[in-house]
This record gives sequence, structure tokens and C-alpha cells, in this order.
Amino acid sequence: MMQQFEAFQKVGKENVDAALKSFGVASKGLQTIAVESSDFTKKSFEQGTAVVEKLVAVKTIDKAFEIQAEYAKSAYEGLVAQATKMGELYTAMAKDAFKPFEAVIAKATPVAK
Repeated sequence: MMQQFEAFQKVGKENVDAALKSFGVASKGLQTIAVESSDFTKKSFEQGTAVVEKLVAVKTIDKAFEIQAEYAKSAYEGLVAQATKMGELYTAMAKDAFKPFEAVIAKATPVAK
């Protein structure tokens, strides 16, 4: 009876350790994502401000349309690149956060069969 309790206690400790490691990895991943989002937002704002300054200085409507078209294309390409990067960051974070549980699941699988 005591031996079963000790085994149960050991499994519980392993699960808690895996959860703590997972939370630590997830926390770091979310920090990285927050910094990346902040940097992208800052860069987008600066680019938008620069475009407005250019638009204020133009003398012809054709030049204004040209500047606006260039900005739209650049903004779209930047958004697609950022979305791809954010997707990769979220995927990497999820994989890294799950790794501590792989050992626990591997141990539990033979027992369940």
C-alpha cells in the first residue's frame, strides 16, 4: 500500500514539474511574441507617418496616388510577412511548451495499454 502511494506521489511530482517547465516555456514564448508585435506596430506607425509627410508635400494628384499605391503594396507585403512570422512563433512556442509532457505521456502509454 505504501509503495503504491509513493509511486503515485512520484507521478504527481513529475506531472507538476512538467507543467512548470511548460508554463515557463510558454511564458518566454509569449514574451517573444509580444516584443515582435510591439516592434511591428512601431515600424508600421513610423512608415505610415512617413507616407503622410510625403503626401502633404506632393504637388500633383498623380504623385499622391503613386505614393499611396507604393505604401499599400509595402504595407500588404509587410503584413503578410509578419503574419507568417507570428504563425511560426506560435507554432514553435506550442511545440516547446508540449515537450515536457512528452516524457510523461510516453510513461503513461504502456500503463494504459
